Amino acid sequence: MIGRKKLDSLKPGTRLDGYELEKPLGGGGFSVVYVARQLDTGERVIIKEYIPNRLARRDRSGQVQARSDKTESRFSRGRKLFFQEASTLATLKHNNIVDVFNFFQANGTVYMVMKYQDGENLQHYLASRRGGLSERFLRTVFPPLLDGLELIHSRDLLHLDIKPGNIHIQCGGQPLLLDFGAVHGFPQSRQEQPGQVISPGFSPIEQYDNRGYVGPWTDLYALGATMRACIEGRAPLNARKRHDHDSLRPAQHAFRKRYSHNLLRAIDWAMEVDPLLRPQNVATFRAALTADIALEPEQPRSAFGWLTTTLLGRGES
Repeated sequence: MIGRKKLDSLKPGTRLDGYELEKPLGGGGFSVVYVARQLDTGERVIIKEYIPNRLARRDRSGQVQARSDKTESRFSRGRKLFFQEASTLATLKHNNIVDVFNFFQANGTVYMVMKYQDGENLQHYLASRRGGLSERFLRTVFPPLLDGLELIHSRDLLHLDIKPGNIHIQCGGQPLLLDFGAVHGFPQSRQEQPGQVISPGFSPIEQYDNRGYVGPWTDLYALGATMRACIEGRAPLNARKRHDHDSLRPAQHAFRKRYSHNLLRAIDWAMEVDPLLRPQNVATFRAALTADIALEPEQPRSAFGWLTTTLLGRGES
């Protein structure tokens, strides 16, 4: 969870490229996320800083540098890819993808600037409800996410870290896909990637193996696992354990009394351990998910009008 570990973050009040950092929101293995304000307009924004903790550290002056000569080349390559991918993400304008509108280099690393949106993080919402989210909720939130994901894949990019913590529900009910710090092109093997992002329960087996090939099927596993977490209230059994001995009960059996068959069948298909057995693209998965829908979609504003918290948690105005 965000905030449990001490972050290697810049101090509040630090100024970067026309922005002033207010506070760190959290971070993962590859980045630190801040709330900031644009100096000329006062507009609040989100800034993500590339700082892979296994490869780099911050010195006393705030500069980010490789931890050792052994990590220098991997850090440099990752930084270059982060910059290239930030420039690509800035062109991905979609209602269900967080709006990246600026990026720049400073302190020996790269920063990505995103639009600030009110709402609630899905992980926080899920934790407060302890799972059991309705089928209407799932059918309201996940089809629009698929639309955004399809655009990402059409640019030969992958997200590679879809999970509840990287989904934001805006006040009107529209979902946003967040945190593109792990995004990579495809097709490629894990050996060609400068770092490795693993979210237990959500990352499929090919992300554990540097010989595994990642593709759209990788993101679809994570999306299916996220849907299951919305039902079950916790992360599913991690893919490595499933690969060794799959004791995860199929959703079609575990939740059949509460959810429609085609919804559960689609989740199970997306979560096949073998990548070749999963849907290979968004269109195929969407067709399975929407086949023979019995429920009418719930009106987003009535379902989510109460959501008035900040991007990564309950925050300040």
